[in-house]
Amino acid sequence: MSRPPFLAVLDIEHIDPYPWTAIPPHDGGDDMLEEWDDIRAWCREEAEDLWADRELDPGPDGIDVVAATLTRCAETFSPLGTNHWLFLHRDHPLDVPLPVLAAIGPSSEPRDETLRALTMADDPAAVEPPVVKPFVSRRLGKGLTTFRYVPQDDSPRLIACVRYAWQLDEPGADVVLWTATEDVTRLMAAAADLEELAHSLTVYDPWADDV
Repeated sequence: MSRPPFLAVLDIEHIDPYPWTAIPPHDGGDDMLEEWDDIRAWCREEAEDLWADRELDPGPDGIDVVAATLTRCAETFSPLGTNHWLFLHRDHPLDVPLPVLAAIGPSSEPRDETLRALTMADDPAAVEPPVVKPFVSRRLGKGLTTFRYVPQDDSPRLIACVRYAWQLDEPGADVVLWTATEDVTRLMAAAADLEELAHSLTVYDPWADDV
């Protein structure tokens, strides 16, 4: 059997589950992960685990509330046809989750221009020049990260945006991680966990052992 042109996938094995709920891609293909067979049931199980792992009493409604929040986030940020991972950050089960997304695709050239494009380092909509820094992930190697503010059409509040991107020679993949929120305080509080998430992502090539 010939190797497909691109089959690399994101690997979340090394991600700390304590601050993150990882929701898989919802692309609708034959290989769609089984969590999406009944995402509501899966989110309820996750809600039960969140309370149990923190040894907190959910009370009469805590599990239902958290399960509904996780389901709503899954359906909003990963509608059918999306091929990215969704990571929901919260310290307490009842916190409003901060959504963070990660995607992988075949490499584009040239490298530097691609990383700047993926991180929107030259976004003309930014209210001031984005903060652009090199970022070396423990697992993905050299990449780029940016922070920028962008306006909204229907609100005077700015959106704070963080992006990370990498290009891997093997297996020839571009990876991007991003989040955006009006709540800058919430984003700053999650900054250390977000950076650790960027360090923890890995890429798996299921064909690597067959070539």
